[in-house]
Parts: sequence; structure tokens; C-alpha cells
Amino acid sequence: MQAIIIGAGGHGKVVLDILRSANTCEPLGFVDANASMAGQIIGGLPVLGPINLLPKLRQQKKIKAAIVAIGDNRARMKYGDLLREQGFDLINAIHPSASVSNTATLGQNIVVAPHACICTEAKIADSAIINTAGVVDHECEIGAGAHICPGVHLAGRVRIGARAMIGIGANVIQCIAIGSDAIIGAGAAVIRDIPEGATAVGVPARVIKVAERDLVLLEA
Repeated sequence: MQAIIIGAGGHGKVVLDILRSANTCEPLGFVDANASMAGQIIGGLPVLGPINLLPKLRQQKKIKAAIVAIGDNRARMKYGDLLREQGFDLINAIHPSASVSNTATLGQNIVVAPHACICTEAKIADSAIINTAGVVDHECEIGAGAHICPGVHLAGRVRIGARAMIGIGANVIQCIAIGSDAIIGAGAAVIRDIPEGATAVGVPARVIKVAERDLVLLEA
């Protein structure tokens, strides 16, 4: 099966490496919103052109499979929807060193990086990233477009909302809920629920900002 990668940046290189390691498809090249990148060689593959090239690749080149390799959560979901509308099959990139339980449920357009662990009955929604050495313990639910950054540890039954980002090395205790579009800072220890749109940092994690409001430091 031949596939294209949407996004030719750093995350695109990571996804290419995972696809090659997994050997489940043949990556043909990249498509990137930056038209000036067309013709460049990334990881030995060409940047085929800008996003408006997709219909030609699907209809004339008969390429059916694609994956979005963009770090921005909202953009990743947007392009995933675009690919579906244009008839592409969204594939997953799962590194062979990752541990994924047979009882876990995975959507489409998901990236599971080296040494990540997805445990029993976990649910990973479309366009999520479980990055390098991230741990998603039993019965966790990861929302669409969420990013579990490298070295994150989620204990059992944690719920992560859509488009949330859990920063590198953060730890979340069992049964915690983190709302959609929330941001958890690097190295944070989350011991209580975090509301939608909030930014929380520190040990223990404290909410320092909610959505577009001015900075408000809430009591720990």
C-alpha cells in the first residue's frame, strides 16, 4: 500500500521513520502547506507539492492512503477531515517497539511513537499522538487530536479531552479528567481535574490560565 504524509516538518520526519520501521506501507512523499518546499527532499522522499495537489494524487496517481504529520492539534484534525472528504484512507503509524494491548481501541490517523505503551481497554480517538515512551494505562480515554508528549505517564482511567496537550514528562494520577483544549506543562503532576481550555503547570499542577482570559493564578 502506497501512502503520502501531510506535513514535511520535524513531526513528518518522525512519522516517516515510524512507517518505515513498521513496514506496513510504502511512503511515497510529503505534501506540505508551504508551497516553497515543493521539490525538496526530506528523509530521502520528495515534497510533492502543496495541499491543493491532493485531488490529483488521489484521482490521477491513484494514491489511496495518507496520514497527517502536523504537530498542531487543530491543524492535524482539520487536514484529517480534508483527507476523508477527498476519499483518502487515513492510516496509523505505530512503531514496532510500542506496546499496544489487543483490547485497546484505536481510531484513524494516530501516531504511536517508539516505546510508547497503550494498556488494556484504553481508547485512542482519531488524530491523537502517543509520543515517545508515553504510557497510557488501563481504560484511559484519549480524545480526538490530543497529544500525549514524550515521557508522559497517565495512570488508569484518565480521560483526556479533544485537542488537549499533555507536556513532556508530565504525570497524571488515576481517574483524573483533563478537559478539551487544555495544556499541561512539562513535568507537571496532575492530581485533580483540569477544566476545558485551562493551562496547568507545576507540582502539583495549578491552573494559571483559562482560555483567553488574563493570567489568573488559582489556589493549589
